[in-house]
Amino acid sequence: MTLDVSVRHRLDAFSLDIAFSAEGGITALFGRSGSGKTSLIRILAGLIRPDEGHVRLDGETIIDTASKAVTPPHRRRFATVFQEGRLFPHLSVRQNLLYGRWFSRPPAETGEIERVVGLLGIAPLLARPTAHLSGGEKQRVAIGRALLARPRLLLMDEPLAALDDARKAEILPYLERLRDETAIPILYVSHSVTEVTQLADRVLMIENGRLTASGTASDMLSLPGSSAAISRREAGTVIEATVLPHQPDPRIVKVAAGGLTLFLAGTARQPGQRLRLRIAARDILLATKRPEGLSALNIIEGVMTGMAPCGQDQIDVTLDCAGTRLTARITTVSADMLALTSGMPVHAVIKTVALDP
Repeated sequence: MTLDVSVRHRLDAFSLDIAFSAEGGITALFGRSGSGKTSLIRILAGLIRPDEGHVRLDGETIIDTASKAVTPPHRRRFATVFQEGRLFPHLSVRQNLLYGRWFSRPPAETGEIERVVGLLGIAPLLARPTAHLSGGEKQRVAIGRALLARPRLLLMDEPLAALDDARKAEILPYLERLRDETAIPILYVSHSVTEVTQLADRVLMIENGRLTASGTASDMLSLPGSSAAISRREAGTVIEATVLPHQPDPRIVKVAAGGLTLFLAGTARQPGQRLRLRIAARDILLATKRPEGLSALNIIEGVMTGMAPCGQDQIDVTLDCAGTRLTARITTVSADMLALTSGMPVHAVIKTVALDP
């Protein structure tokens, strides 16, 4: 699947001017609220007609303002999941799911319905009225209804934004399964570093209606200066890791990340499993000598490669650790005390519980 988009549109004082292409998997549209992400989704869904530009899916023209070609929304087979589930309150969960069948040609069969129900873990909910569902359950039903419409493209507009942290943690594993077990390409709108880190294959950085950068999640969500949408507390490094076959202690998980070996909290991991780790810059301590007598299990040797100011009396220190880049955030006082200079050997200390797979 190749989605080719180049559109320009003006909304009052705000203008959207963006061009990109996306392949399969999950492509995240990442940026602050008001950056134009939802406007772009609405153009793709057919809720807004752009002033100028085109949208093509696998070479098929969906919109082309030059030739005035427009495919009506109901014929695009693009399904949208919004921030709220938008379920029909007078229908049960099963009836809401079956409603999506009528938009697919041919309609989804019984086996496909059972597969979607199993994928999203909603079998116990089928007979319930939608008013009796939690926020996370409603979103899973809304996703199921969208899938049963057999979409060619799934548009997800901040589907977890209205949920608290507990409900987000509940639904994220289902979104991972959706990514891994279906062939449906997904455009996922979010301004949450955690969601994008966990889900996205590729990230498009959007600021003020413009595409400012694009690339893998690891590249786009890592310091330095990836995006203004990443808060100072969320800034850090994203790295890919693999669970190692030999585990020295059943209470922790040992992984390989490039040339690094790290220990993570949590035990529900299988050898060979791929993980994406987000290491917050504020969770890394620096030492000029290898420290002893610490509770931290991750003490990593590295070489300092640079420093950059990142706020009042704070500095981001970039390290090369066996070919993997890490960034630590420390105070200027600490940097002066350690007399840090480029090329200097240092040790990065990371608490096991700070690593967030």
